[in-house]
Amino acid sequence: MTSREFKERLTRRARRVDVQVPPALAESLEQYYRLLALWNPKINLTGLPLVPPEDETFDRLLVEPLAAARHLHSSALHVIDIGSGSGSPAIPLALACPGLVVRMVESKSRKSVFLTEAIRHLRIADASVETARFEQLLSRPDLHEAADLVTVRAVRVETRTLMTLQAFLKPTGQVFWFRSASRPSQPSSVPPPLRWVATHPLVAANSSWLVVLDKDLVAAR
Repeated sequence: MTSREFKERLTRRARRVDVQVPPALAESLEQYYRLLALWNPKINLTGLPLVPPEDETFDRLLVEPLAAARHLHSSALHVIDIGSGSGSPAIPLALACPGLVVRMVESKSRKSVFLTEAIRHLRIADASVETARFEQLLSRPDLHEAADLVTVRAVRVETRTLMTLQAFLKPTGQVFWFRSASRPSQPSSVPPPLRWVATHPLVAANSSWLVVLDKDLVAAR
């Protein structure tokens, strides 16, 4: 796939969900994709087909994070991405919103090496990688209620998981939970101080959704 073909296809897929991709962002997303395609045979970053990529590859890895970016609070700055793996949604979010300070959490060291290389190659200044399980970071005082936003997709999310994740959030901070249609659009159980705010469609072709939770200021006290 040539650079022109990649950018045209990315633009078409993004337009399906009313997302515009500026040329500079398209260039950065192409570099990210090509890094993935280079590294994936060695360490299995994603099961999505990369060479050649299918429409679902564009949608899942690139378009869904761009669609989710529309729902960011203007005050959101510090982001913790849980189970970063291939780097999506964290890296496309960071590329689309340069003001974000993004911390990617990945327990597998080989994937962490890829994420570190992607940050360096893409020159994402305000991004870092933690090689650890997210539960291990609970003892870090600097991470307690430090994030405006926690993003999660590649991790199985249960009530206990949400209780752990909320500890990283500032009061009024949010969780962006990327889900598929195989599950209800509104989670059946959200433990306080979290509360369900909204569920936004991302890419209709994938039946994907963004579930938004926030940390209630009163309940958090």
